[in-house]
Amino acid sequence: MKNFTGRTAVITGAASGFGLETARIAARRGMNVVMADVQADALEHAAAEIESIGAKVLPHRLDVSKASEVEALGRAVAARFGAPHFVFNNAGVGAGGLIWENSVADWEWVIGVNVMGVAHGVRVFTPMMLEAASGDKGYEGHIVNTASMAGLLNPPNMGVYNVSKHAVVSLSETLYHDLHLVTDQVGASVLCPYFVPTGIVDSQRNRPDALRGADKPTRSQLIGKAMSERAVGSGKISAADVARFVFDAIEADRFYIYSHPQALVSVQTRLEDIVQARNPTDPFAARPEIGVELRAALRASD
Repeated sequence: MKNFTGRTAVITGAASGFGLETARIAARRGMNVVMADVQADALEHAAAEIESIGAKVLPHRLDVSKASEVEALGRAVAARFGAPHFVFNNAGVGAGGLIWENSVADWEWVIGVNVMGVAHGVRVFTPMMLEAASGDKGYEGHIVNTASMAGLLNPPNMGVYNVSKHAVVSLSETLYHDLHLVTDQVGASVLCPYFVPTGIVDSQRNRPDALRGADKPTRSQLIGKAMSERAVGSGKISAADVARFVFDAIEADRFYIYSHPQALVSVQTRLEDIVQARNPTDPFAARPEIGVELRAALRASD
């Protein structure tokens, strides 16, 4: 996909982080911008900013975990702009802690947003894009799904998040192959960022009351949140950088999008573990002091 002017972008999680930065670039490139987010006040503010750039904007408040709400978004997009050209299934939430300590509510929330949110976006918008392609040989479309380096690795103390992001990588790779079976006009990519300041460490603010649960956070969950905040806060790659990487990948028709390619060394080690059937390598082998800190914190007495 080379031309963006006059075309339509649909972005979930559009009120902050990667979504907002991507909306800014889309607007500057002359696209119509559909901005979807669960946080109504932030969405209103973000949509006003994108409109001030000169873009035609359709703000839409929704919870991506709800099939009916994503279906309603699809109808709204079709009515306003027709089939989209760029769909960014980006909305996501974070949760940590030892994997056996995650509650049913934790699993339902994280899988609902991170996995089913992407699945609903693919299910609703891909047929629209394929129909547009079948009727117009000049149509170009691209779908980008936000996963994480946690979808290629398995960092400890953040299991529910890892599971969700591995699912997104698998879904996206399958989407790529399936699209190539039926068309050359619609592409797909998966975004695998590492530690980038986006606000995801504060995603609990948007957790539905019904999925909050009555229990207080466990020690491991509090430790995980603190360590994530520190790692994300020290990141040198910005959300704006990642948004540029997304557009670069679309133009190059490149599937894997990385914010920190140097982290692929750990991915290679994991793949070698699998191929050689050896036990998983210590994830802290390159930074043993982090492993020492985490183990000490988890084993400390109350």
